[in-house]
Amino acid sequence: MSKKLLPVTIISGFLGSGKTTLLNHILKNQVGLKTAVLVNEFGEIGIDNDLIIEGSEDMIELNNGCICCSINGELLNTVSKVLERSEKIDYLIVETTGLADPLPVAMTFAAGDLREKVRLDSIITVIDGENFDFEINNTSVAYSQILYGDILLLNKCDLVNEEQLKKVEDFINKIKNEPRILRSTNSEVGLQTIMSVGLFETDTFKFDKDKEDVKDNSHDHSSHSHDHSSHSHDHSSHSHDLINNIEGFTSVSYETFEPFSLRKFQYFLDNQISQNVFRAKGILWFLESDRKHIFHLSGKRFSLDDEEWTKEKSNKIVLIGKDLDHQTIKKQLSSCRFSKD
Repeated sequence: MSKKLLPVTIISGFLGSGKTTLLNHILKNQVGLKTAVLVNEFGEIGIDNDLIIEGSEDMIELNNGCICCSINGELLNTVSKVLERSEKIDYLIVETTGLADPLPVAMTFAAGDLREKVRLDSIITVIDGENFDFEINNTSVAYSQILYGDILLLNKCDLVNEEQLKKVEDFINKIKNEPRILRSTNSEVGLQTIMSVGLFETDTFKFDKDKEDVKDNSHDHSSHSHDHSSHSHDHSSHSHDLINNIEGFTSVSYETFEPFSLRKFQYFLDNQISQNVFRAKGILWFLESDRKHIFHLSGKRFSLDDEEWTKEKSNKIVLIGKDLDHQTIKKQLSSCRFSKD
């Protein structure tokens, strides 16, 4: 019976850990599978242009036969929409936001009507080896992502030394008994180690209304003495959009149809950006360049890639961090606009 159910993999992990990079890796390297991918926002997914062949407001077609759906509303409704498509889907992947506890996402599949149609294969948690200290010290969400992860992908191993990697692994071992840890660079691992692995036991996975009361740190689902019937989430209608002010985390959005000065934006990054900004991403337009620039910041590291413009030029940037001063950040970004003086 279970073989007839649609397998589902949940990709979890903190801000900037490499979830979307992992998703791209899977889509590029899988063979013979039609996969549906559910993400919170297309603007964040960064699927390579050579994968996309057609797009609409809430769904894009990929050239390998897969589709990508935006979770604009409730997760349950989006899944149902995918299952109702006439084209047969072989696999379903859900990428959560960086501030999401994977528990309510998992419960959407492990309980209710979807149990008759899908089976949760595993929860993959991507861990940022470089910025791990920030994650675990500033939010209990990172703790939950580790606790409920069936596979822990310790990523960015090329950016840190062995001592730091061992430190992260030692911490993980204090949370979980015999965790499955895979090391990776750029989220690249063999797909046979993470897909169709059958690590999530739907029938015996139970949760407590307060996960902090977990007394058995092993991830043997049958040994968790939890009762999900009293869980505080309404799983049937839970929305997994990025929610402002989770444990003090907020997101600041800024948009302008005027170009930035490259020099001024560099000054913002070097001298003004708040230490509390942990993740940022955006599409940037500089007067000094004819190209569109894709900006990513994770921790203290940032990248700026360029490509051709296909739409109207503008600057759109989102910054995520803890206890941010929204007005100050917006004022600083406004000062990046090009002026003749």
